[in-house]
This record gives sequence, C-alpha cells and structure tokens, in this order.
Amino acid sequence: MTWPTPATLRGKLVTLEPLCQDHHDGLVESARDGELWNLWYTFVPTPLTMRADIDRRLALQTAGSMVPFVIIANATRRVVGATGYMNIDAENKRLEIGHTWYAASAQRSGINTETKRLLLAHAFEELDCIAVEFRTHFFNRASRAAIERLGAKLDGILRNHRRGTDGSLRDTCVYSIIAGEWPTVRTHLDFQLNKLRG
Repeated sequence: MTWPTPATLRGKLVTLEPLCQDHHDGLVESARDGELWNLWYTFVPTPLTMRADIDRRLALQTAGSMVPFVIIANATRRVVGATGYMNIDAENKRLEIGHTWYAASAQRSGINTETKRLLLAHAFEELDCIAVEFRTHFFNRASRAAIERLGAKLDGILRNHRRGTDGSLRDTCVYSIIAGEWPTVRTHLDFQLNKLRG
C-alpha cells in the first residue's frame, strides 16, 4: 500500500478533497481569479493547460510521489486553489507540502493558515511524519512570509536549483517543521485561526 493514501481533510473554513478530473472547471475558475499563471516566480496552470496539469498530478500520485488536493471554501463550496503532499519519502516518513496556489480572492483570508493546519495535523498526527518541508522561489516574498508565519524554519537556499518555465534560474528556499516542533506550531496556528474567527 502506498503512503500516504488520499484522504479528505475538513476544517471550519475549508475542505481539502483528493484531486480528480471533476475539479477541472473549478480550478480553471480559481486560476482566472487573479490570472495567476502570469506570476513569473511560481507555476499555476493556464485554463488551457489545467487538464494536463491534473493528469500530471494524478500520475505522480500513481507513482507514489504525490498526493494532490483541491481546496474548497466551505462557505461557498467553490474550489479556491490546489495543494499537495509531494516529494514523498515513505521510508523515512518525510514529505513536502507544495504546489500550492490560491485564487486571488482567497489570499490573506485565513484559508492558507487553515489549509496548512489541516495538512500538518494529518502529516504529524496520522502519518507520523518526522518532518514536513516547504519550498518556494527566493523572489516569492509573499510565499516566504506565509511559510514563516506558519512557524517553519529556513533550512537553507538551494542556489540555481532549477529552471523556470521562462528559462530563468531559480534559487529555492527550503523550510521545515520537525515533529518535535509540531505541538508549539499547532498552538500558534490555532491561536491565529481563533483571532481570525473573532
């Protein structure tokens, strides 16, 4: 049996559902909210490439290296983004939370905090992970700030780590939360979410 297996994760603001082709139209609508594919420092599929990207993510799931999710806002039942467990190391029980993007209207709304809270809780409490990693482009300041607000620590920067779709070289910032830090990080995230709920 592959590790981890797809699961539905429910919170107060969002529900994370395992990705399937039925989510195509919702993902296209979300990506159009802000024309996210125009951001040079990250990768969000265009409406025309969304189906191929779903196929790619599902193929990675079949290969055991990814578990992709869609992010659904509970208030509207609309898809507001995508995320996933990736770079899965089943032997050592490590994984990365990545390939995350949100519709512009869902950003800075608490949705990211709860999405990460759900994924981290599942990783540490159900999957018994020893560490969870986050990676982002050096120039993606908003993503770096969001990762740091979660309580993740910078492990280092991979210089000239990969080429972007435009051919530019990307320096990748690598962050992580380790199992021993999870109780404190969980308390911090719950405090942040309680402030948002008033």
